[in-house]
Amino acid sequence: MAFAFDPSWLEAVMLASVRMAMFLVIAPPFSSRAVPARVKAGLALALGLAVSPAVVPGYAPPAGAGFLGALLAEVGTGALLGFLVYAVFTAVQSAGGLIDLFGGFQLAQAFDPQSMVNGAPFARFFNLAAIALMCSSGAYLVVLMGMFRSFEAVPLGAGLDLPSSTEAVVESVSGILVSAAQIAGPLVVVLFLADAGLGLLTRVAPALNAFALGFPLKILIALGLAGTVFVALPAVVDALAAAATGAMRKAG
Repeated sequence: MAFAFDPSWLEAVMLASVRMAMFLVIAPPFSSRAVPARVKAGLALALGLAVSPAVVPGYAPPAGAGFLGALLAEVGTGALLGFLVYAVFTAVQSAGGLIDLFGGFQLAQAFDPQSMVNGAPFARFFNLAAIALMCSSGAYLVVLMGMFRSFEAVPLGAGLDLPSSTEAVVESVSGILVSAAQIAGPLVVVLFLADAGLGLLTRVAPALNAFALGFPLKILIALGLAGTVFVALPAVVDALAAAATGAMRKAG
C-alpha cells in the first residue's frame, strides 16, 4: 500500500498553525496563564488542521528561502490580529480602572500574575468578568470565526497590508478610552456629582470638613452602584466581540 505525501499540505498547515499560535498567545481569553502553553500549542495545531481545507487549495509553496519569509509573515499577522482583539477587550479593564480612579480604590492597586493585569480591584474584577463572559456566552467563538476569515483576506505568506493594519491599530487603541467611558460612564458621573456635592458642602460649612467623609462615601456609592454596570457587561462583551472581528477584517 502506497501513501502519497504532499509537502505543500504540511507547509500550509504549519503556517496556519503559526498564525493561530501567535493569535492565541496574545488574544483574550486564550492568553490567560490559566491556559497552559501545551494546551495553546495543541489548540493552535488543531485550529490549523481545521482551517487546512480552506487554505491548502490556494497555497503555492514559496521558492528558495521564501518559506522563512512566509513564516515570519505569519508570525507578524497572528501577533497583530491578536493585539487588535486584546486592544478591544482592554476597554472593559479600562472601565474598571476609571471606577477605581473616581471611587478611591486606586490606592489598592496590585498586580495579578494570573491574568497579567496591573490595577485596582475593579480593574481586575472587570477583566476576570469579561473573560468569564466570553467563555460562557460563546463570544470567543465569534473571535475565532473572525480569525478563520482572516485567511480569506490575508492568504498564507502574503502578510498584512501595512496602511490598513496601521489604521486598524490606531482606531482600536484610540477607541479604548471612549469604550471605557461608555461602560463606566453612569457610575463615574455619579461619583463626580458626589465630589461636587462634597465641595459645595465644604463651601457652605467649612468647619464640617466634608472631604474627610469623601473616601468612605465614594467607596460606598461605588460598591452600591457597581452592580448596575456589571448588569450591562454581557451586552458589552458581545458588542466587543463583534468589534474585534471587524477590526481583524479591516486589518486584512
